[in-house]
Amino acid sequence: MCELLGMECNVPTDIVFSFTALATRGGRTGPHTDGFGLAFYEGKAARVFLDPNAAAHSPIAEFLRKHSIKTELAIAHIRRRTRGQVTLANTHPFLRELWGRAWVFAHNGTVRGIKQRTLGRFVPIGDTDSEHAFCLMLEALRTSFRDYPTKRSDLREAIAEVASELSVHGTFNFLLGDGRALYARTDTKLAHIVRKAPFGKATLADEEVSVDFAEVTTPRDRVAVVATRPLTVDETWTLGEPGSMWVFEEGRCVSTLASPVRGPRRKPHP
Repeated sequence: MCELLGMECNVPTDIVFSFTALATRGGRTGPHTDGFGLAFYEGKAARVFLDPNAAAHSPIAEFLRKHSIKTELAIAHIRRRTRGQVTLANTHPFLRELWGRAWVFAHNGTVRGIKQRTLGRFVPIGDTDSEHAFCLMLEALRTSFRDYPTKRSDLREAIAEVASELSVHGTFNFLLGDGRALYARTDTKLAHIVRKAPFGKATLADEEVSVDFAEVTTPRDRVAVVATRPLTVDETWTLGEPGSMWVFEEGRCVSTLASPVRGPRRKPHP
């Protein structure tokens, strides 16, 4: 399985602390050696760094750990291959345009038989089941709304519903961003924390690295972090309920929606 990392904030913030933990799991403390990616939003656009090599040993990952690129929304992924070859085209997160803005998607799990489903406007570049599912999600949203919905709750509910429908194919933990919100669906495992005043000290679980957030934040800052597994040892993380989806905006969890599997899971092919 892969691992996910997301950050959504009310002020531009760097993800160096959390990404350091994730990158360490990508080949040093974990088996996720089949590539990594990190996307930073700037308004409607997203800057995406990808490398099909292990994050723990990647010069690109080292660059990202040493440079403070601030953003209000970021999505990262370390891959342990289950479907598709280890190539740049198969490296998460994936990016597509819809309604004049970048959508970024990273997935943890396997959705078997998803490629038998007919695609629409959105076509995969690689050959993973994950990217195929992402294309199907965006097509469902495109056919449901002519433009970006003015009522945010309509979009949230539509994403939760299409996720439920696609999850019959298998494990469907994912992070999805649109520049305005971070959508995080728990199928089996996901956790989040919202850091806000009064800020304290945090220590990574995978590295001997600590940060006193009181020294690098202001009292108005709020930072939501989502990860497959908690990244720190001295903070209280909220665990996701399987079949649910969090929505984060401006550093807050603004909604938790039901997103259960719609029907029995598809059985693996023999």
